[in-house]
Amino acid sequence: MAARIDKVVIPGVFSLDGQDFDVENNVWLVGDDDEVLVIDAPHDAAPIVEAIGGRKVVAIVLTHGHNDHITAAPALRDATGAPIWFHSADRMLWDMTHAASEPDRDLQPGTRFTVAGTRIVALHTPGHSPGSTCLHAADLNTVFTGDTLFCGGPGATGRSFSDHPTILNSIRSQLFSLHGDTVVRTGHGDDTTIAAELRTVG
Repeated sequence: MAARIDKVVIPGVFSLDGQDFDVENNVWLVGDDDEVLVIDAPHDAAPIVEAIGGRKVVAIVLTHGHNDHITAAPALRDATGAPIWFHSADRMLWDMTHAASEPDRDLQPGTRFTVAGTRIVALHTPGHSPGSTCLHAADLNTVFTGDTLFCGGPGATGRSFSDHPTILNSIRSQLFSLHGDTVVRTGHGDDTTIAAELRTVG
């Protein structure tokens, strides 16, 4: 059976720079009936565990270190036994949320995962945060962009550790080199395509 993509939307709170915001996060699960890779672990592990449904989890891959993408990661690791992959450039953000635990593996540009016969490749896309990483699944015509690129343009860069020129360069160099019909599956909100976002990035 070919890999499929499932989405779980989990509400919670994003906290940074002394401010809190109510958000809804997308969790992406890529796999088949036997195994799955989980992208991001926000707020509460329980709905993610339910969506996994007893399948083997090959990896928990975090797109960046903001609390609304990583809060449930240690609990999800405990529940599944899967390693947490995380870019070390966001370690200061990790430590804000999980001072007493550590991620398991360093997520670097070109890191490759295979799940249900499908290859997923990490693309380092700093800007929203220094360690922001997108995950390209060419076999599924999909890129998982975390908070780097949304339906409507780039992710936010108004908070600590973010930079607008850097995110624009990441999008242009890493994402806009993908085929235009590549589906962009984001960390919040609706899907889009690379072609649709070419006109939204200044």
